[in-house]
Amino acid sequence: MTAEPVRILLADDEHLVRGALAALLGLEDDLVVVAQAATGGQALAMARALRPEVAIVDLQLPDIDGVAVAAALRTDLPDCRTMVVTSHGLPGHLKRALAAGVRGFLPKTVSAEVLATVVRIVHGGGRYVDPQLAAEAISAGDSPLTVREAEVLDLAAGGAPVEDIARLAALSPGTVRNYLSSAVGKLGAANRHDAVRIARGYGWI
Repeated sequence: MTAEPVRILLADDEHLVRGALAALLGLEDDLVVVAQAATGGQALAMARALRPEVAIVDLQLPDIDGVAVAAALRTDLPDCRTMVVTSHGLPGHLKRALAAGVRGFLPKTVSAEVLATVVRIVHGGGRYVDPQLAAEAISAGDSPLTVREAEVLDLAAGGAPVEDIARLAALSPGTVRNYLSSAVGKLGAANRHDAVRIARGYGWI
């Protein structure tokens, strides 16, 4: 008796990329794309309705990122295994993804053959991380920032004044300045703008 094909959900806001992935996976006899989503919210709604076995999610979606989608799927649909594909595979992204239960993490530059193989590995209960991304994550080490420091630094990325950051983070302006000063010191940055650049370069914010 022939096994049923693996049911796949694709989530990517770039229609051309999503369509190309669907077409490539559709060439495989043992794989079938049952849903395509342009946002994280759509992906979650479709997953709950159609119950795919593997979700392939872009890291950067317009509403909620792929890691947040993976975390929600792990809670709502524990039998659905999630893979993240990305054009921006920074060390911090990989570590967040693995902590959220992502089973596969790979760049969009992989071949169709590799992508299909990873789908099968993940569906079978295995895990796959692109070797180059894994090596970079190991060499980068863990973020030196606390959760609050990273949050405040992220809010500062757009150049908002301390008073606005304080309101958004529900902190006093003095506390915000302390967090920013600490983040700048830990990252060896010249100022908060330089600290944002360094932290983003590692995917820590």
